[in-house]
Amino acid sequence: MMKLVIINYGAGNIKSIQFAFKRLGVNAILSNDPEEILNADKIIFPGVGEASTAMKMLVESGLDTLIPTLKQPVLGICLGMQLLCKSTEEGNTKGLGIFQTDVKRFPNDLKVPQMGWNVIKELKSNLFSGIKENEYMYLVHSYYAEHCNETISATDYGLNYASALKHKNFYGVQFHPEKSSLAGEQILKNFLEL
Repeated sequence: MMKLVIINYGAGNIKSIQFAFKRLGVNAILSNDPEEILNADKIIFPGVGEASTAMKMLVESGLDTLIPTLKQPVLGICLGMQLLCKSTEEGNTKGLGIFQTDVKRFPNDLKVPQMGWNVIKELKSNLFSGIKENEYMYLVHSYYAEHCNETISATDYGLNYASALKHKNFYGVQFHPEKSSLAGEQILKNFLEL
């Protein structure tokens, strides 16, 4: 029986992630208990909200030092992915430094947040098995990760940015697979099969 843990540190959108995995037949446990997180087979690092507040919650619970030590597959979603980067301009926040890139605010001439469906392309990982180029995913964000060697998918919104990243056992997606219909479900399924 696979043990899937969603790191619970008070950062929204957890219910929809739980429902998405339930549809795939996996019961995701919500936890901020280090022991439980370390013993999980797979880990989801979610995030909705503001970066500096979320980071403060991670620091207060000691999860900021635990997360970078994890050896099993970890999937950061939305703000979760951004917090795995070196830093974010949102609240001038230092990130966990897993992905060697920074998160910037979209330029002022763009409507933010970018909200709704947009395509992902230049897919480079088994996370995207069965996903075709230019597949639509659901996004809601005002900040974006700059491209780096760890980029595994790209998206255009006024500029071209990294919509997914991978470093060793860490994966990050800017979009919400749990809200991205069948293609999003396929990505979650691929993550479970990594």
